[in-house]
Amino acid sequence: MTKITFIGAGSLGFTNDLVRDILTFPLLQDATISLMDINAERLEWAKKGVEKLIAASCCPARVEATLDRAEALKGADVVLTTILAGSTEIWRHDIEIPKKYGVDVSVGDTRGPSGIFRFLRTINPMLDIVRDMEKYCPKAVLLNYTNPMAMLCAALQRQTFIQVTGLCHSVQGSAMMLAEWIGAPFDEIDYLCAGINHQAWYLEYKWNGKDAYPLIRKAITERPEIYNEEIVRNEMYLALGYYVTESSGHNSEYNWWFRKRPDLIEKYCMHGTGWNPGEYAYILKEYQHNEATWKDQVKAQLAKPLTADDLKREYEYAAYIINALRGGEMFKFNGNVRNTHLVTNLPEGACVEVPVLVDKAGFHPIHVGALPPECALLTQLSSGIEEMAINASIEGDPVAVYRAICHDPLTASVLSLAEIRQMTNELFAQHKEYLPQFKVHKV
Repeated sequence: MTKITFIGAGSLGFTNDLVRDILTFPLLQDATISLMDINAERLEWAKKGVEKLIAASCCPARVEATLDRAEALKGADVVLTTILAGSTEIWRHDIEIPKKYGVDVSVGDTRGPSGIFRFLRTINPMLDIVRDMEKYCPKAVLLNYTNPMAMLCAALQRQTFIQVTGLCHSVQGSAMMLAEWIGAPFDEIDYLCAGINHQAWYLEYKWNGKDAYPLIRKAITERPEIYNEEIVRNEMYLALGYYVTESSGHNSEYNWWFRKRPDLIEKYCMHGTGWNPGEYAYILKEYQHNEATWKDQVKAQLAKPLTADDLKREYEYAAYIINALRGGEMFKFNGNVRNTHLVTNLPEGACVEVPVLVDKAGFHPIHVGALPPECALLTQLSSGIEEMAINASIEGDPVAVYRAICHDPLTASVLSLAEIRQMTNELFAQHKEYLPQFKVHKV
């Protein structure tokens, strides 16, 4: 029997979706699903949702729920983390303080000053989790869904013997989007994608073995509805020749081109038709809305009968990976792993997002080689900044945090070094009680 533990199970919709996928694999249908969260009310609702899925699936799986992390981890085979370090009243400052200085972000969970301070807060509870795993389930594998993905995974991978990989749906999600644009059945698509999380590139994208990039370019340049769906990413593709994985709202923050002036934000980041074109504080507003309405949403979801379609497996990687680890079919996915000469022009030891094979023996990352120079320059900078922030956290060095933020493309395009220092100090002052790794909270 497999024990699968969810830490942060109060991410209700996501927990339900992952459990639904797990229960579609015969090898996992007698699993113990152990749910843990620090919010008792959300945890209870999560348990009810999983119980409903198990009943509808007619399988012998069982679910348990606990506020005790050690209890949830005891004997686990696989651990999934979907945590959020603090409420919106804590991390709203990641977004609002930079905005006061002129750094306008849409998501703020991955890079730049917002992403770095989110990492500095989140790495502490993540380290607590892996320390407990070392004690209570030392052979378990950690599948992390928490952002900022690359920084958290890299920091964990160099500080624990626990096998850690990070999972993000942007690779397969964007690949499916591109297939739809060119009218291709997704099962006829093959691709090679590599880089870092939220900034990986489709180095190859083929339909029945033939290069499909000419079809993608034709769709973007000749069909306004497709250009308008992902304006930022489409502009990046037309300039650089390779398509990037994460949405326009995220990618508008990771470079110099789209958010340094109000007129550019208006032109490129406000009128796309994709899920997030780049509106200021988009995810913060989503979370604030969800915090106010989640109970009504969950009650409605639990009251609705499940159909056969509701029980169908979807495209998140986790269930496929767990099935392979437990002896099922080998699976290939794009995972966040340590760079052991896998991408030769990104920092050695950094976290890279590359194809990975997984089987009962564990993870087998695939060597990619060098990124094209037009992709590598931006990706090298992002990865280098992440490495500086990770080392700053490990060493408790606030000056190194400031220096990392100095090199952030968006921040540097709108602020002077003195302004960046002032902004960094304000972020430290706001969050100092959540940053115990720093003895000094000023640069």
